[in-house]
Amino acid sequence: MSQPLRNLIVVGQGAAGLAAALAAAEIAHARGRPIAVTLTDKAVETQAGGNTRWSPSYMRMASPTHMEPTFVDDMRTATKFQGDEAYFARLAAEAPSTIAWVASHNIQFIQPTYYLAQGPPRIQPSGGGPAIIKNLARAARQAGVAFRHDCAAREIVIDNGRITGLAVEQHGAREILPADSVVLACGGFQGHGEMMGAHFGDRAKTMRLISPGSHFNSGDGIRMAMQLGADLSGDWNGMHAESIDARSKNSAPVVLVYPYGIVVNKNGQRFFDEGSGQVHETWEWFARDIHFNAPSSIAYAILDSRLFEIADYQRAIRSEVPPIRANTLVEMAELIGVPVSNLAMTVATYNAACLGDANSFDATRCDGLAAAPTLWPPKSNWARAISMPPFLAYPLVGAVAYTFGGVATDSRARVMCNGAPIPGLFAAGEITGHFYATAPNAVSMLRALVFGRIAGHEAVENLRPR
Repeated sequence: MSQPLRNLIVVGQGAAGLAAALAAAEIAHARGRPIAVTLTDKAVETQAGGNTRWSPSYMRMASPTHMEPTFVDDMRTATKFQGDEAYFARLAAEAPSTIAWVASHNIQFIQPTYYLAQGPPRIQPSGGGPAIIKNLARAARQAGVAFRHDCAAREIVIDNGRITGLAVEQHGAREILPADSVVLACGGFQGHGEMMGAHFGDRAKTMRLISPGSHFNSGDGIRMAMQLGADLSGDWNGMHAESIDARSKNSAPVVLVYPYGIVVNKNGQRFFDEGSGQVHETWEWFARDIHFNAPSSIAYAILDSRLFEIADYQRAIRSEVPPIRANTLVEMAELIGVPVSNLAMTVATYNAACLGDANSFDATRCDGLAAAPTLWPPKSNWARAISMPPFLAYPLVGAVAYTFGGVATDSRARVMCNGAPIPGLFAAGEITGHFYATAPNAVSMLRALVFGRIAGHEAVENLRPR
């Protein structure tokens, strides 16, 4: 007697969803199990892929085959010791084999030069996130995965305590797709104004999204899981945000040279220590500070022509708009619309405190070139006088990439309810709440692929013949 066809639905076509769907289809075929895998995404096909489609996709690995020995301890430290150690240990253990598996689908990994600042070693798929979307989607189709685009997931259907379907809406019509297991991989809630307002305050409703893909991450999967009683986890007051050029129309037009000058608000006053750490250590709270605390939610990075002397400085600027240039600070103040006297005094006070040897300036590391302790706010590194015209300015706003609060999952990617797994429900990627305080650098894409693959394998196990 033939086995009845079982159905797995994966929600979301980013790295986590594609990894889940492809892994499930491959292992089901290898084990001779008749499983139908369907991947749904609320975007049309040309826009599907969530944040992955727009991401450079840096991943924190010593090489494509090795993790840093300190990885788990680093994750615990980054999450203020609130992160799940078992989750990060599984991530470290599975990352090399996952990257090898991804690479087997025509994706080459390189070890890139990362912006300007040094930090933990990273790898990157050649071609970034678009290469992941293109190649894993192609492989998934070849493995028999069915894709449904412009198809929004609305509700997980339960009968007698088991998942039986997924209610979706497509072209205005509601339909229930049969499902025995569901993998939720549809991102956080940064694209939902009301949820942002509820967790971060009303001002969050107007926060810029860092990429077009972020628009589709509107908390759908979180809400569906909550309807089933899913436990929640992660920092619900946490988000990954970065400073971007306020004038740019590009995706993720980050401006990450602010540590090498000063930053002033609309009143022409400094408001934080621009050199308190490498850029990936300060960008989240800096971007939030701009949006939530700065007048008019804007700030200005002020530099001079010595920016152009920094080797490969362009790597830290992804805006297509050139900086505002002026030959005098008076002209600059007038161009950016800040009080002339305030900007002049701010720069003069800062310059007077830059007493160190400017020859020790090193943009690639925390160089210890600090301003005099009388300066407030301080400047702990990269303190060089702004004195060599032309003067440069970038108008900056804070933009959110993804949120930290999400559903609780274990090291097997199972969604939990009162500490026990919900039968047949799995989740991976930014929908899962494993980050606290700050996002560990270059880990989001890595965990999406690793736990997406784990979720696919676990879902197949869940669908074994009864």
